[in-house]
Formats: sequence, structure tokens, C-alpha cells
Amino acid sequence: MNHTTKLPDHRYERVQNAATHAATPPRAGGRMCRRPTSTQWAAWGFLAPVTVYLALFYAYPLYRNLDLSLRNYTVRSFVQGDAPFTGLKNYRTVFDNPTFTPALLHTALFTAVCLFFQYAIGLALAAFFNQHFRLSATLRALFLVPWLLPLIVSASTWSWMLNSESGVVNAALHAVGIGPVNWLTSPSWSLASVIIANIWIGVPFNLVVLHSGLQSIPAGLYEAAALDGAGAWRRFWSITFPLLRPVSAITLLLGLVYTLKVFDIIWIMTKGGPADSSTTFATWSYQLGFGNLLPSFGPGAAVGNLLVVAALVFGLVYVRVQRMQALS
Repeated sequence: MNHTTKLPDHRYERVQNAATHAATPPRAGGRMCRRPTSTQWAAWGFLAPVTVYLALFYAYPLYRNLDLSLRNYTVRSFVQGDAPFTGLKNYRTVFDNPTFTPALLHTALFTAVCLFFQYAIGLALAAFFNQHFRLSATLRALFLVPWLLPLIVSASTWSWMLNSESGVVNAALHAVGIGPVNWLTSPSWSLASVIIANIWIGVPFNLVVLHSGLQSIPAGLYEAAALDGAGAWRRFWSITFPLLRPVSAITLLLGLVYTLKVFDIIWIMTKGGPADSSTTFATWSYQLGFGNLLPSFGPGAAVGNLLVVAALVFGLVYVRVQRMQALS
């Protein structure tokens, strides 16, 4: 026997309308009005400090540097903020300056040579320490010392070592019968000197990152290759190097961005000289903006923006290559 009570039609419609109205969120202006949940508020709370930090210390300085490069700033107008707009005049001044071509070549050579040797030496050391021999961890920690030292200490040490009269490098050369070399005062050797110092400082970073990449490669691949008769060199080119490509790409990109803006080492060791023989965009930008009694803020900012554009272009190339590799 069915005891289900059937509601009258008009009461059934009222109950159904009430249930529909309760299940429907309130509308404002014809749209759904959704209140942020506690999780969303927490997400915004964690995101806010990062957003403020990026805006204050990245976005605003970039905007100010761009504004400097598009106006004719003097010391007075820099304080009062009434510099006239000049458009791309500062960039034309930079391109017409006779220092532009040597600084561009020095920047390219300094960056390319440092990246190559830092990566090659770092990869060789990473493969060496990946053998897990006795004291490998201790020796690997000692190799981090150049990376942990303040740059002013490292650059000052290299300046002392490469001193023409009292440096230990020339003393060692004299011991083997080679004459002294004017490492820091000769136009032929000044750029090579800062390159050597920067390579020494950058090798530990490559060692750490590449060694962590080697740790992620399964050991079974090397065992299988060894059973197939592959030697150490063949295993390196067929297993290690291809599987390290993602780690190598980010290592080279970070090294590129860092090397492009190297200023401390060059300025402390040679100040871009002698005769601009070791001047790069980083040191030239500083010289234009702060190295003279009458600073050229606009051209100095323009040179700095060229470095930003170069780093941005290589970053976009890296993202493009990574996306193509992911799709292939």
C-alpha cells in the first residue's frame, strides 16, 4: 500500500520555486555574484608581497631607466624632475660614440669566452665528482669558495696576483724563465685578465647545477651501455650530454644574464682600461652615468637598456627552444 502524500498542484509549485530560488546565487547586474573563498584570499595574501616586491624593485627601476634614456637629464633636472623629452636622441648619441663598437665587441667576447670555459670546466668537474670517490664531497665544497666570496674580495685578490711588479703570477713566470707580463696595464692583456678572473668565479655555479643534473640520470643507463661495450667517452656523448640538455640550457641562460652585467670585477681590476681595452657595456654605462663630473644620465641609461634588451632576447629564445622541444 503506498502511503506517499501528494501535494496539491499550487503547493507543489510554491515548494519547487522556493527550492530553485535558494539554489540560485544572487545576481548583481544580471551576472553571477561570487564571493572569494578563504583559499582564494589566502592565495592573494601570499601573492601580494611578491607582487609588491617585483613592482618596487624590478618594474619601477626598469620604468625609470627607460624614462632616463628618453629625456635629457642633467643634475638639476634629475633632482627637480623637469627634464625635456628627447625621444631616441640618447640612443643615437650612444651609437655614434666611438666607444660603442669596442664596448660591443668586448661585451660579446667577454660573455662568449666566459660562458664557454665556465660551462666546459664546470661540466668536467661535475663528471669527475660524480664518481663518488673518497673525499669527493669535501673537495666539491672547497670548489665553492670562489662562488661564496664577495666579488670585491675576489677581484682585489686577482688584482694583487696579476700585479706587474709584485704579483705571484709574474713571479711564477719568472721562475720558469718567462718575462713579466703587464696583465692589468697593457691593452693587449687587460681583457684577458678580467676574463680569467670571471671564469674562476663562475665555475663553481656551473659545477653545482650540472652536478645536480648528473645525479638525476639513472645509473642503469650507464650499466646497460657498459654491457653493450660503450666506453667512457661514448657513454658521455650518448647518455650524459643529451640528458643534461635541459639543465645545460638553464645554466647557460643564467650564466649569460650574469656575465652580461658583470661590473664589479672589471671595474676593480682595470676600470675598463687602459684606453678602453676592457670596457664593456656594463662599465661604460657606469662611466657615462657616474664616472664624470658632468654625468650623462640619458646615454648611460640607454646603454643599460641595451643590456636589458640583449638579456630579454636570449630569454625569449630559450623559452622558444624549450617549447619546441616539449612539442617535439
